[in-house]
Amino acid sequence: MGGNRRRRLGPAVAVAPGARVDRFEVFFDLVFVFSFFIITRATAAEITGTSLLHAMLVLAVLWWTWVVHSVVAARIRLGQGFVPVLMVVGMAALFCFALALPQAFSDPREGSAGPVVVAVSYVALRGVHLFLLYLYAARDSPEERRRLLRFAPEVVLSTFLLLAAALVPALIDDLGWATLIRDGLWLAVVLLQYGTGLFGTEGWAVQSAEHWTERYDLILIIALGESVISVGVGSNLLGQPPTWPAIAAAVLGIFFTAALWWAHYDVIGPAARIALHAAKGRPRAAMARDAFAYLYLPMIAGIILFALGAEEIVRRIARPDVPVGEAAQGPAVPLLFGGVACYLCGNMLFQFRTLRTLSWTRVAAVVVLAACIPVGVRLPGLAAMGLLTAICVGLVAAEVIIMAEGRQALHEEVIRERDSHEASDAAWRARWRENASGEQPPGQR
Repeated sequence: MGGNRRRRLGPAVAVAPGARVDRFEVFFDLVFVFSFFIITRATAAEITGTSLLHAMLVLAVLWWTWVVHSVVAARIRLGQGFVPVLMVVGMAALFCFALALPQAFSDPREGSAGPVVVAVSYVALRGVHLFLLYLYAARDSPEERRRLLRFAPEVVLSTFLLLAAALVPALIDDLGWATLIRDGLWLAVVLLQYGTGLFGTEGWAVQSAEHWTERYDLILIIALGESVISVGVGSNLLGQPPTWPAIAAAVLGIFFTAALWWAHYDVIGPAARIALHAAKGRPRAAMARDAFAYLYLPMIAGIILFALGAEEIVRRIARPDVPVGEAAQGPAVPLLFGGVACYLCGNMLFQFRTLRTLSWTRVAAVVVLAACIPVGVRLPGLAAMGLLTAICVGLVAAEVIIMAEGRQALHEEVIRERDSHEASDAAWRARWRENASGEQPPGQR
């Protein structure tokens, strides 16, 4: 993009210490919603150990691109100046990446078009991020250029590995070896990405703790919302005659998903936000990397897993030819209970990294979830969902009672902060009102 065009559109704007997430960032995340949905749909078509492994590999690579995106957004306002133009290009690349995901692990003998689109879209999205950082921060700063060059080997190597995973298996006659090499190359990409991210904290500097925490809180809400959509759409509830078992299953799905939302956003999320605000320098950067960029991944993975399990159960419940009392079949119950356990384990690790505490109630909930899997596989699907809902709601109720004093103090502090922030905003906006001299607000002059 030429200098004249950047001048016409406006310059890139740095993120201020108290910045919040802007609307363009949420707009960009809509494509990630689609990507999560595609991963769930592609896996739900045939749930096997291999398909679950492929789903987790794709999720890990996709999540890393979002993490890099969040790092860029932590330095530059994505909705200001010439930046949205570049980010729309990135959105298009991400959309193509998501569209090609179902073919990423298809039979190599059927061609490599899908895997090549995945690799090309990936490098296009990463290229947009690097180019944007170069234009904003590194173009006129030798020190920033050196920092930016530290990310280049990971981008180049991961792109090379993804292209190799797309092209090499098609050249191998033995299907077993071809798929093993392809899966190994994808695993190498994941290890390369997350391994290089652990070296140093320079690239993880967070100017606005508020922006960083809000960004990750929103993507987790998006993932939880996608799980509801996946269950509703994938289980064929739409267009089916309403039956009491299907309605009961849908209500239970909403209840336990809401309980999982509460488990993070009632106490742990707000307290972690305050902890990141309180941290400075390298400790803040390390916390932002470890707790948010890395430990949100098992929570997102758990959401996708329990969405798959819930969808399988609800699909059978919604079928008129399946008796209500028939036990859930296949991997539905292990995915349902195991996905929730994975989510809670990730949340406990997040809590420990940010707050240096561990809730015994959550440890007990994970143990109960694991113990209930053999029971759940023998229960009717609706009863299994009811058991899971009882565990999740019971966890929330127990923590509300046990943590009442600390929870109340935290909420009061959050309310005081919110009131102060809103009062400051109101005072600023009062400048826009017509004053005694007849001066008009900026937008009406």
